[in-house]
Amino acid sequence: MSELGLNYRDILLDFERVPEAISRRVEAFLSGATAGRRYVLGRNQHAHALSQAIEIAGFVDDFAEDGTFWHGKPVIKIADLDSDSTVVNCSMSISPVSALVRLNASRSAAVLNYADLCRVRPDLIALPDFVQTTRKDFQENEARLIRLYERLADNHSRYVMQALAGYRLTGNPAYMMSFRVRFSDQYFENFLNLTEAVFVDAGGFNGDTTEEFCKRYPAYKKIFLFEPSAKNINAARKRLSSYHDIDFVQLGLSDSVGSLWFNPDAGSASAVSAEGSERILVTTLDSYIDERVTFIKMDLEGWELKALHGSAQHIAEDRPAMAISVYHNPSDYWQIYEYVIGIRDDYDVYLRHYTEGWSETVMFFL
Repeated sequence: MSELGLNYRDILLDFERVPEAISRRVEAFLSGATAGRRYVLGRNQHAHALSQAIEIAGFVDDFAEDGTFWHGKPVIKIADLDSDSTVVNCSMSISPVSALVRLNASRSAAVLNYADLCRVRPDLIALPDFVQTTRKDFQENEARLIRLYERLADNHSRYVMQALAGYRLTGNPAYMMSFRVRFSDQYFENFLNLTEAVFVDAGGFNGDTTEEFCKRYPAYKKIFLFEPSAKNINAARKRLSSYHDIDFVQLGLSDSVGSLWFNPDAGSASAVSAEGSERILVTTLDSYIDERVTFIKMDLEGWELKALHGSAQHIAEDRPAMAISVYHNPSDYWQIYEYVIGIRDDYDVYLRHYTEGWSETVMFFL
């Protein structure tokens, strides 16, 4: 597997070989032996956990309003850092590279990554959840990941999979230095060739993806936008009022018709959840749409595989192009690939990524 760049054992061995300089800086930071104050960049679960493990002066967030406090600590901007302070970069989901670049460009503080702390003191600083679950999945499903890698249709897809393997196994942003945040391109690549498309936007949120689709493919034939949240679908109706032939469907998509618990208050991350606060009605793509579909996009916060099970007939008979999110669970990569290829083995499979962190990876079937 090493020739494929996906050997998780080699990645983990490299992660454990900590340069002496990093080890000294981490130990000094954790012990409080640094000359200046200690800060954490980001406001997420990792930043909070670190602030509970050691005493810090505050959090760093360039997008916070002046005077903001978080968990009892002041939130400051990079420009306000003291020259002798040390900052740990806890950005991981969307823009860890940009955060690191801004910190280094300021030259106002010494910089460590959260992954550096995990490497040096795993007894004190736990690996992020996405790293732990990815390691478990690689260990249990190495052969399946190799098969997916070998089936990918182009070298860029293989590069994306290699880089994401490194990052998701370690949390080290060095693997993501060539990526950038590009949300407007998500689900839409040059290899898509859509004319008079019938588009299914599964997880339509506030209509942002459908709006991008309409701009890129104005000759589309029809759109079905599925969104179970009343707030979100009302926002989508308003946003898309100037476009034609859009069915706004206030239903979730799943593998059977029925109802599920749903968390409606998480914005674009609203999802089916056992801890959800309301029941939503769900349907299947196969039972709801009786015409041919040509392009399916799914971003359902981890429910994609269930929704694909409810779309098997359309996949088999229509062979639509598909853009399916595969980043919510480590097993999504191979499970979604295997399910779709099990229905139709004549798809070309591509992988693209749209942030600098672990989120927003899309698998295309053409």
